[in-house]
Amino acid sequence: MCPVRARTKASSRPASRWAVLAGLWLLYASFGSIAASLAPVVAPVEASLGMSHAAMGSILGAWQLVYIFSAVPCGMLLDRIGGQRALLIGVLLIAVSALGRALAVDYWSLLAAVMVFGLGGPIISSGAPKMVAELFTGSQRGMAMGIYMTGPAVGGVVCLGLTNGWLLPLLGSWRSVMLLWGAIALATGVIWFATGRLFPTSAAAAPVARQPSPREPGRPPPSQLGAMAGLVRIPAVRLILVMSVGVFLFNHGLNSWLVEILRVGGMDAARAGYWATLPTLVGIVASLLIPRFAIRKRRLYMLMGLAAIALAAALLLRFTEPGPLTLGLILQGIAKACLMTLLMLTLVDLPEVGERRAGLASGMFFSAAEIGGVLGPLGIGVLYDASGGFDTSLMSLAGVALLMIAGSLALHRTMRS
Repeated sequence: MCPVRARTKASSRPASRWAVLAGLWLLYASFGSIAASLAPVVAPVEASLGMSHAAMGSILGAWQLVYIFSAVPCGMLLDRIGGQRALLIGVLLIAVSALGRALAVDYWSLLAAVMVFGLGGPIISSGAPKMVAELFTGSQRGMAMGIYMTGPAVGGVVCLGLTNGWLLPLLGSWRSVMLLWGAIALATGVIWFATGRLFPTSAAAAPVARQPSPREPGRPPPSQLGAMAGLVRIPAVRLILVMSVGVFLFNHGLNSWLVEILRVGGMDAARAGYWATLPTLVGIVASLLIPRFAIRKRRLYMLMGLAAIALAAALLLRFTEPGPLTLGLILQGIAKACLMTLLMLTLVDLPEVGERRAGLASGMFFSAAEIGGVLGPLGIGVLYDASGGFDTSLMSLAGVALLMIAGSLALHRTMRS
């Protein structure tokens, strides 16, 4: 689609596109709250079900494992049936995951419940950038991505901040807390359904990607597998997919274990939960401010800087003193909020991807990235049991950040050539 046509399409429904963005934000907030729901209750869940840190790490990384295999089919589903119906299916699946966690009686039932999240999550995380790419252009696209990316941040901060200090004392058990998050996700699904009904002409109901793309007369449309192979052959796409593994390893590893890292460092559970909200609060502000400045000519330099920030955060989180620990949490919030957004912006802005392949490319992105999403929580749990602390894990995350800096340099050279 040419830029003029894209601008005309985006500006022809100014009210409905912001309503759809608000609906996406609510879906992603539910995504974030349920994704973070086990992190603040690691200790009571382990005590209730008799699990070690390594076993808990495998559960914390279970939905990301399913995500690896489901992200691409979910991207295809989005291109086939459209955003409104696909995203409704996604939020219902993550609600089922939360309800299943509440009913878990052992390791395997909890593992299965968490895995269900890996079926619904990629529909939401792949559908959001696809719909934003269809509805917004230029700097507004970066701003819109920054806005909806605050959704999981807000959901996560509410979950981390309220669980140990308020919800557990009020509701009495971690199972009741899981039921609450499931009920909120169901309510979000109702709101999303109403949003799509109110604005039937929006991208939620009529995705541009369903329109046939121009091709040579007599040549059949390419298959999805052929389109995937074509994308993988692009050097910049391959580098972005590899870097996404590192970003998710860093993000999911710290998201899953930060409360426990702070608790082992000397804080009680409630205080650790409050402190663990700091990166998310910082990330909300960073998501609103930084991506809008990430125009094409400076985006790769910003990626390099964010990877350096991630490196500093991993090193500073080894300290227990308030000063360096606070700075480390702030830097972690900046890195985790913006690294993925800038990588995704780089991907959908590639001429070979664009709006037509945004759903498929997003699915490929998250499918590759969740390899890191599995390795992060699982690796930190295994390294803790092997070393008796989190220092080895944090140094490993610093090494991942160094590799991301090198990847940013390689991506810069590839796109210039």
